[in-house]
Amino acid sequence: MTDMFFYGTLCHQPLLDRVLGHAVPVEPAELDGHEVLWSSEGPWPVIRQGAGCARGMLLRGASAEDVARLDFYEGGFGYTTAHLAVRGAVGPAQALVYLPPGGAPVADPWCLADWVRDWGAIAVATAGDFMALYGQVPAEVLVRRYRQMLVRGASRLRAAVAAPATLRHEAGPGDVVVEHFRQPYAHFFAVEEYDLRHRRFDGTMGARINRAVFLSGDAVTVLPYDPLRDRVLLVEQFRAGPYGRGDPQPWLLEPIAGRVDPDETPEAAARREAMEEAGLRLGTLEKVADYYPSPGAKSEYLYSYVAVCDLPDGVTGLFGVEAEAEDIRSHLVTFDQLMALVARGEVNNAPLLITAFWLQRERMRLRWG
Repeated sequence: MTDMFFYGTLCHQPLLDRVLGHAVPVEPAELDGHEVLWSSEGPWPVIRQGAGCARGMLLRGASAEDVARLDFYEGGFGYTTAHLAVRGAVGPAQALVYLPPGGAPVADPWCLADWVRDWGAIAVATAGDFMALYGQVPAEVLVRRYRQMLVRGASRLRAAVAAPATLRHEAGPGDVVVEHFRQPYAHFFAVEEYDLRHRRFDGTMGARINRAVFLSGDAVTVLPYDPLRDRVLLVEQFRAGPYGRGDPQPWLLEPIAGRVDPDETPEAAARREAMEEAGLRLGTLEKVADYYPSPGAKSEYLYSYVAVCDLPDGVTGLFGVEAEAEDIRSHLVTFDQLMALVARGEVNNAPLLITAFWLQRERMRLRWG
């Protein structure tokens, strides 16, 4: 049995319980001669020797399995461990402490409450995905795509606010039973595979089936529309999906689009992507729809908008984030030209089709109020 001292994110009890897979009792504790600071590289803490004391939590009597799970969760980040003397609420202890690599850059004093407010729920959701791969994937492999895992964690939180179920089946506990889970591929995107059973419409549980899900995170699309000039801005870029299908024309006309980062809202993502892909500052965002574009095999969920903005001559050009190998060209087209592109099939992706038909319905309101 091992005593363990936590000074950072694992002081958040829901996260600690999720990593361990069960609830554990902890007590306040202090480590003299150390200070805890924000990392200057991201939303996590760094402990180092310094004046004062580091305040945290003490877990007494962690089992070998508890330590192994904690080593998996922390190990991929390059942490080492040391047994240090801490003062717990009910007495002293020689506790195991995770220490960051030497020279880790630091910023302001760490504040757990601020981290919980901004990142706690996302970290807990992500820890569930991280620990589901305990014993399957080396921790250092998972850490390389931890940012992508946070995107999925934030998507889980948005998904938890379920859409209404007035006509369709309203799912309840036990309606889906996962018998085996694996992740055969994970890079920027990931593929998860499930052997599962689900409740049938006659009330019985169905036979075991195998299903694979392509994970890409939640994303936004936004079509800039100038109601005075009655025109929109489209972007054009190479797309791997059509190329993989064998489409001889894998350059698509689309709305501005991009992934929702874990620390932003869909609306903020739409405004950021408009600057990155078209150099545009958007005005009012009009919600088109929130939807799964291909629910048979993809977890992707889209938030689509039309943005009222000024689109004078000369706003088009070449854009994109070089680090993401983006090569994007923008086009100004009138509303009538947009619908002609739709009619002849040159617009052939769901977000732009859905948004164009929404704009067709709402155009007069946007133009004349």
